[in-house]
Amino acid sequence: MQNLALNFANGTTLRYGENSHQNAVFYKDPNCTEASLATAEQLHGKELSYNNIVDADAALEMIREFSDSNTVAIIKHLNPCGLATGEALSEAFNYAWEGDPVSAYGSVIAVSRKVDLKTAELLKGRFVEILLAPDFDADALEFLKNKSKDIRLLKVGEIKAPAVCKVYKHVIGGMLVQDRDIECWEKFECPTIAKFPKEKEALAKFSWLVCKHTKSNAIVMCHEYKAGFFMILGLGPGQPNRIDSNLRLCQPRVADNVKRMNLPESVWGNLVMASDAFFPFADNIDASNSAGIKYIVQPGGSKKDNEVIEACNKFGIAMAFTGTRHFRH
Repeated sequence: MQNLALNFANGTTLRYGENSHQNAVFYKDPNCTEASLATAEQLHGKELSYNNIVDADAALEMIREFSDSNTVAIIKHLNPCGLATGEALSEAFNYAWEGDPVSAYGSVIAVSRKVDLKTAELLKGRFVEILLAPDFDADALEFLKNKSKDIRLLKVGEIKAPAVCKVYKHVIGGMLVQDRDIECWEKFECPTIAKFPKEKEALAKFSWLVCKHTKSNAIVMCHEYKAGFFMILGLGPGQPNRIDSNLRLCQPRVADNVKRMNLPESVWGNLVMASDAFFPFADNIDASNSAGIKYIVQPGGSKKDNEVIEACNKFGIAMAFTGTRHFRH
């Protein structure tokens, strides 16, 4: 029989929990050395709420995947409603915000680099709950403090790729313990007649990592807005079935963004669509083909993989199997 003993200290009473009728306390792991909410320095703004901490943690986990580039992640209710890389942090911010300007209202934002004034000025007139960063330039910090007395500015120090550790989830009567999901994919194997061209593989990886941090059932579609730089163009998170994630959420969002950003309809054929788990039926392939999608990434492993592959071959779609599932509950 295994026993589990955990030690968390320095509990801070929060205003309330997920809802105003729930009491809450934030305890800290005294052994944590990573950039985290427990080790963050709050430079400005209101005290953190329970939901702030949960969303900010999701934002930080997302941005760790892109610690080697200028990246901005915009999180709303644990999902990356916007995420982009850029030549400069300000460019990444612009394209992350373009992914879903409506959902970005009242969001939590994490960035992979020190915030400069040009990036800070992009928040003018925009309501954001938290901006989390390795650090802030002095003039950027001053601008943000003057912008709002409420915006929470968190300095977390250097953000690195996620480290190996255990993660915990409490249920009534027990505690679940598992390995942190730090994997990307086991393989990138194309069983379809149409193949992924080499120049699409970086976008495929970006799409896959976004999908990894999106609530299941997750469908995402991502766009290379210029050579070597990527953004979310559509997101379908958290639906009870995968086809709804695609047809009710992801594709309508892409269609809205294509129209709003004045992108040509042909852009659909250059997106990469990712699914966090295998397709149990070929319905998502039919739906994707109707939209013009030509590139798909998914784990594989369904009893009906052959039917899904046949559907892709029928429509000339290139589909890659990763061998790694990324459910996020």
